[in-house]
Formats: sequence, C-alpha cells, structure tokens
Amino acid sequence: MRRASAAVAVLLFLGTPSACDAAPDAALDGVTIAAGAPGDVYHALGQALAGAAGGMKVLETGGSLDNLRLVAEGGADAGFATVDTVTMATHGDQPFRAAGALVALARLYDDYLQIVVPADSDIDRITDLPGRRVSTGPDGSGNAVVANRVLGTDMETVHLSPADSADALHAGQIDAFVVTGGLPVPAVQELSERRPIRLLSLRTEIADIQSQYGEQYQARTIPARTYGMPTEVETLGVANVLVVRPDLPGDIAYQLTSLLFDAKADLVRAHAEARRLDHRQAPATFPIPLHTAASRYYRTHKTFA
Repeated sequence: MRRASAAVAVLLFLGTPSACDAAPDAALDGVTIAAGAPGDVYHALGQALAGAAGGMKVLETGGSLDNLRLVAEGGADAGFATVDTVTMATHGDQPFRAAGALVALARLYDDYLQIVVPADSDIDRITDLPGRRVSTGPDGSGNAVVANRVLGTDMETVHLSPADSADALHAGQIDAFVVTGGLPVPAVQELSERRPIRLLSLRTEIADIQSQYGEQYQARTIPARTYGMPTEVETLGVANVLVVRPDLPGDIAYQLTSLLFDAKADLVRAHAEARRLDHRQAPATFPIPLHTAASRYYRTHKTFA
C-alpha cells in the first residue's frame, strides 16, 4: 500500500498541488481497487480497469459500504461507491464507526434502483412486499442501504449477491430481489433471458424518499427495452463515484483518473454504462470533494476552470 509523506498529506489537505501531482506517468502496479460481487457493474468495471492497466488488483466485496471501509482503513487504494454511502462514511453515520476522510476521482454513471419480480407474480407494488421473502443485496452493499430506506423492514430478508439473487428468484426460493446498478445489471439481464420478469414502479414513493434523504436520489426512468418489459418503469437513481483517500499520492491519483478515460473503450465493452463517463460530467462529484490531482487532471483537460 502506498502512503504519502506527512508533508505531501498536508499539501493535499490544503489543496495545494504537490510535486507528485506533476508526475502523471507513475506505474499503477500494486494499486488495489475495491469493487463488488460477480454479476454487478462495479465488479465488471473493476476487472476492466485492472485489465487495461496491468498489475492492478481487484478485490471482490459486498459493495459500497465494504469498499468505503477498505479505502478509509487502508485496505484498498480506490473503491467504487454511491454518493449516498460516501456521505454516510464521511459523516460517520451508521453502520460506519467513525467519520472517514474520502475524496473522489470521478463521477462515473448513475445507479438505478430495480426491484425484480417474476412477470407472473401477484406483487404489483412495494406495499405488496411485507411478509414476502426478499433479497436486499449483500451485507456491506449500498444496495442494502437503499433497499432498507425504500422498502422498510417488514419483510423476510436475505442478503444475496445480484447473481445469487437472480438464481434464487428463478428457482422460486425468493419472491423478489432489489439491486442497484447501471443499465442493464448483468445478473438481471441474464435472468430476463431465462424467464420473463417485471420491475416494480416507485412512482408514488419518489417524493417521500427525496423529502427524507435529499436530492442525492433523483427520479429516473428505466426504458422498457432494457429487459424486454412491456412498459417503462419509474424509479430512483443515485450517482456512482470512484473514491480514494486524500493522502493517496498525487501521481497515483492522477494516473488512475487518466486511466478511466484512456481505458474507456475497455470499460464500455465491460458494461455499457461506462459510455456515460465524460470529461465534463466526471468532476461533478458533489457533495464529495475531488482529490487535488484529479482536479489538476480536469483543469489540464479544460473541463472546468
């Protein structure tokens, strides 16, 4: 694990470009990225990034919460997470034990909340879920955070990965599962090719969720063609970011930021949502500040003053 010197850490904290920021050609060998579980978008993009760079290590995790703990505690250099969970981590809100210092390299794409049921299910809305067996995502995932905020706790919940949730629904072992991710989520797409599915609409819940948790959750629409559904589905979206610690050396942070764009074709092949990675949108990580080296990268590429 690479650690910045105390002097570099102070300079980064003050927002002053360090000597490391001026060297965007440092090798990424040994850099570790906390990704997600097989079947989700984080895992696909993490593998693609590592393949493009060579020498990088991808950690399989439960998702955003695990990724943020690993980054904050030094178990990983970078990690994928949703902005709502990063906000929780930086404030020290439960389930985090203490506030962590985290900054972003880029805004990547939006996650869409997807509540999946069989097409012939008698579950038509989320108010039909109490008493049903529902997978809300792995412990340690941002997926579980959003699921609990939207659905509450009046269900028999299990905590399966997206791929295992899809298999369990297909086998009739659960009644529904919740997944957040870019469109399409690989596990949901593969399930839709095995059997017809539906996604539950959140049309009547969106305003209440935004009033409780703010504009970090945005109204989004999932096109019908995504999974071969008869109609589009209204739901919530939340932005994803790639996060690091503020004391990650500037040369590493700069090259990781650059790699996102240099390897964009590889990322798009891994998952179509990577096409949304854009030099002008990527710096828009509010309320998460940018690493100073990431700021320098975007200024160099004239995306903001």
